[in-house]
Amino acid sequence: MKAYAVLRPAAAKRLIAKGVKARPSVKRALKEGTIVVTLGTTNGYVAEELLGGPIDRGAFAAGLIEDRWNINARLGEEGEVIMVKGKRVKLDTDELLDSLTAGDVIIKGGNALDPFGTVGVLMGAENGGTVGRYVSLALARGVEIVIPISVGKSIHTPISELAMKLGTRRLDLGDGLPCGMFPLVGEVITEIEALESMFDVRATHIASGGIGEGLGSVSLLIEGEKEDVSAAYGLICSLAGEREPPLEGRR
Repeated sequence: MKAYAVLRPAAAKRLIAKGVKARPSVKRALKEGTIVVTLGTTNGYVAEELLGGPIDRGAFAAGLIEDRWNINARLGEEGEVIMVKGKRVKLDTDELLDSLTAGDVIIKGGNALDPFGTVGVLMGAENGGTVGRYVSLALARGVEIVIPISVGKSIHTPISELAMKLGTRRLDLGDGLPCGMFPLVGEVITEIEALESMFDVRATHIASGGIGEGLGSVSLLIEGEKEDVSAAYGLICSLAGEREPPLEGRR
């Protein structure tokens, strides 16, 4: 059986978030270790899935690109979500960094996905921001990095090439905040991996974009046995009412 599905951005983010929760590394860390959900619009949905309830997603955004080339005035007010053995806790930065070890999970979103599966993260902070704080530590210690990102962020140029061209002090003219780009490696979870984690189906990205209500949408082909495809398609249909968080207070 084959099904054709169109997901608007909010529905795609919710699907990805459900897929993140279904991954073995995340399930294990929820029971036995520490999970850090860093700021980001997709990660706001991930935090809700892991916590089992709503958060202020409008205040969980970070470094977003929007129609005014500006940043939510409530940037980061919600704060990163830190969970130890399934419960949200408050830890200062030094205590958290000292505690992270193999089997723990850092969840970090991205801005671009290249044809080789490498994710690019834009860095506006000259110290690397979230990337500078967590990534080298995670790779050195064997902390898992999970990267929720939509196939709608697919690009054609290798991230490694872009990383060599960008930089906060290399850019002379442009819109918004000048950025560098970091090639982030880890377990990439798109809509494809999300569906295939939860259902015995094959999912394929077949189109991106649209107008009106379809603006920013991604289109997927889902293949498999009738029962499995119907279940996967049913979940997608149930997400149709998802909406992006309001960005009130924009500067």
